Amino acid sequence: MLRVDLHQSPPSMFLGNSHSFFFFLFNFGFFLVVAMSTPARKRLMRDFKRLQQDPPAGISGAPQDNNIMLWNAVIFGPDDTPWDGGTFKLTLQFTEDYPNKPPTVRFVSRMFHPNIYADGSICLDILQNQWSPIYDVAAILTSIQSLLCDPNSSSPANSEAARTFSTNKREYNRRVREIVEQSWTAD
Repeated sequence: MLRVDLHQSPPSMFLGNSHSFFFFLFNFGFFLVVAMSTPARKRLMRDFKRLQQDPPAGISGAPQDNNIMLWNAVIFGPDDTPWDGGTFKLTLQFTEDYPNKPPTVRFVSRMFHPNIYADGSICLDILQNQWSPIYDVAAILTSIQSLLCDPNSSSPANSEAARTFSTNKREYNRRVREIVEQSWTAD
């Protein structure tokens, strides 16, 4: 991180061009240079702005401190479902290939779901072979929220959850409610 004295002329390297710019924060009389923009970073800034201006119901997300490429997100369990009342934390890791390639998305919260692996990674077509650059962070999180209530049984990542969902819906819902309650106290 580089600090620039406001009373001096900015060096020419800070002037930017059509391919790069610097994001400045004012901090006690200094500008902090936070990050040089690339196409991926510009897109993520746009995604973040959209998410803040028009947030879809039940989702929230933001970049981690000083790292636009790593996001923390929360999905709230949809109303009138076994997931209702849950707060489920995720991370999204982007590469410089975004939006041409999807981020790596993982639940940090413990989950019991047919399409969520034990490590929290998610089996969802738009995060794999059906990815398109038109998807933004809001679309990703909204799709994951929808997946909670509408599992894809043809692509199970958790065979126990898939079997329970298919054969004993009451037990599946009970297990989901346990996960919801755990989400209230999880760090």
